[in-house]
Amino acid sequence: MLLSPPPNPYPTRFLTSLRFQCPNYEKFPGSGFSPARNFAVSTLRLSPPPKFSSYNLAINNDDFNLELGRLLAILPEDMRRRVNEHPELQDLIEVVMDLGRKPLARFPSGDFVLLDHPITLEDIQHATSLVGDFAVDNRAGISRTLHRISAIRNRKGAIIGLTCRVGRAISGSANLVRDLVKDGASLLLIGPPGVGKTTIIRDIARMLANDYKKRVMIVDTSNEIGGDGDIPHVGIGNARRMQVPHTDVQHKVLIEAVENHMPQVIVIDEIGTKLEAMAASTIAQRGIQLVATAHGVTIENLVINPALEMLVGGVQSVTLGDEEASRRGVQKTVQERKGPSTFSCGVEIITKTELHVHSNLEATVDAILLGCNPNFEVRKISQGPADEVKPRLLTFELPETRGEGGSSHASETNDGTPCNGSIVSEESNRKDEDALSIFLYGVRTIIIFGPSGLHYFVT
Repeated sequence: MLLSPPPNPYPTRFLTSLRFQCPNYEKFPGSGFSPARNFAVSTLRLSPPPKFSSYNLAINNDDFNLELGRLLAILPEDMRRRVNEHPELQDLIEVVMDLGRKPLARFPSGDFVLLDHPITLEDIQHATSLVGDFAVDNRAGISRTLHRISAIRNRKGAIIGLTCRVGRAISGSANLVRDLVKDGASLLLIGPPGVGKTTIIRDIARMLANDYKKRVMIVDTSNEIGGDGDIPHVGIGNARRMQVPHTDVQHKVLIEAVENHMPQVIVIDEIGTKLEAMAASTIAQRGIQLVATAHGVTIENLVINPALEMLVGGVQSVTLGDEEASRRGVQKTVQERKGPSTFSCGVEIITKTELHVHSNLEATVDAILLGCNPNFEVRKISQGPADEVKPRLLTFELPETRGEGGSSHASETNDGTPCNGSIVSEESNRKDEDALSIFLYGVRTIIIFGPSGLHYFVT
């Protein structure tokens, strides 16, 4: 079997980032700013992008070919031959084998039928005999690889279907969040299944252990991060791995990892229950850096999830007095964050090449509970010359305001919802600490109505 090395899917990084900064936020309680208070408007600036190292594969080409070959070896010979002949072999996602149906190989371009006749029980039994034991979550693996074999059983417990998913370790897949990881931020990554959460979190574990020499302990729910078998996959570097015998005791393994092995960093894959969320919150209070994943599309999904809301501080209903409700312009009963967030930063994985970074997770949750659109940084990986990092938004200077009157402006938030406000001229003798600096980020379009009636656009 002849396999060519896989292409590097992350050749270049582009960072798109505009930041909104409110130094005196505590002086502006409620849901908005007081229009009667004067504040200064400074230049709209582009935040400097962090420097990234070049992207490389976590394993060399020979090891990759060997691991892919070990997955294909569990397939019948005629299926294996058809897969090898496909031009997108290196991009293979998974192979699906269902009893009585034609087998499918799934590629980014679509499904490919491997046989003209249906799968037999002998085909499934042959495949299951070449992999490890299936745990209670109906998952198995191939020792020293990252591949995942998931079983479908009938009512009697017999396996009648298999999903053979290809696992890859890609060094550099987490470079878009390297600056956050280096600073010791606790990071929560969310995204739908198959978007690459496990790939990123595996590279974060390697990065922390190898590049920053930290004591990293991985709590591996289904052996997806460190691979199947007792010897961890080379993709996690020098990080250590604790296996979870049963998903119901993952929260206990989390506490055990802290109490017995003195880690500086805990990496968790797929927090899904309230007990696991409580354990993660306890760990965060002990001063340990947390890196975890959870299923969802946006941070808002976690806010409304009763089992996981603790990860973002929790939600409680608060009854306001008449005067306070009138001042805020809201109803008397509102929702507020109950306490501090377990994680300091949140990352929404949109695609394999685009991330939405919430560098202040508590501010994001507060904005969601107020009914506002949270601000975030958009970080993308784009094609281009090697090691080239360029901003993708233009810088723009706001026009100065003069005299007693102020100029009004309107802008669009991250989802395009108009957000109106006012700009008032600053007093000549005001102290610097009273000034409010505004840096908008994650904004697609900004429209400024200047004193002369001219319109300025930044996209």
